[in-house]
Amino acid sequence: SGEGPAPGGQHRGGPRQPCPPPAPLQPPEEEPSWGPHRLALLVPFRERFEELLAFVPYMHRFLSKKKIRHHIFILNQVDHFRFNRASLINVGFLESGNDTDYIAMHDVDLLPLNEHLDYSFPEAGPFHVASPELHPLYHYQTYVGGILLLTKQHYELCNGMSNRFWGWGREDDEFYRRIKGAGLQVRRPSGITTGYETFQHLHDPAWRKRDQKRIAAQKQEQFKVDREGGLNNVRYRIESRTDLSVAGAPCTVLNILLDCDTNETPWCTFG
Repeated sequence: SGEGPAPGGQHRGGPRQPCPPPAPLQPPEEEPSWGPHRLALLVPFRERFEELLAFVPYMHRFLSKKKIRHHIFILNQVDHFRFNRASLINVGFLESGNDTDYIAMHDVDLLPLNEHLDYSFPEAGPFHVASPELHPLYHYQTYVGGILLLTKQHYELCNGMSNRFWGWGREDDEFYRRIKGAGLQVRRPSGITTGYETFQHLHDPAWRKRDQKRIAAQKQEQFKVDREGGLNNVRYRIESRTDLSVAGAPCTVLNILLDCDTNETPWCTFG
């Protein structure tokens, strides 16, 4: 790069800059100031490695600073079907283990910038961190995408998310109806004054094309409530489970093979 040490062992351009400090470690389990609850951060993922490299260390530092016990799960879809965010979240929920008692459904391209945002245990009901008043793109009142916290008990009460949404969009709109049908009330942040500058959105639509294709019956299906499926019938296989560190921040990568009944949802394929 031309910035290495000069001949004779002397460094060019003044003293070398220190390496950035490592991400803070999570506390021992007996540390009471961190509280009793533990968050499973569920991140649906496919081929967004640049975002992932930024997301994992950022979120680990953000949550650690707030003393939120957490485990980051990268839900990497490795099959040849279209992307299915909802099914990946269902899988992440089932695979997240008994040491976590609430989840965050969290987009990989959305980083919270305001330290006052609440990621604590949502005992009173689903808590929509990326509310319409704060999200940089989506401002309609029934929006619950981006970042949504639920206790595991409440997620089970909704039977998770529908597995019928292949391709981009609409699965969170269907989940809003599930939340209401389960008798739960969505809560949102209050007292946040940063407006649409509350989050950094890493997605670049110029080179990250979303799969918005709608095939035949999918055009009508996207507006229906799935009253049958969810956690109870998600079909998948874990190809591998890897614990790794990104810039000092721990996470678990689940390589997930989803399965699709092409008689039920023929729009799961790219054909």
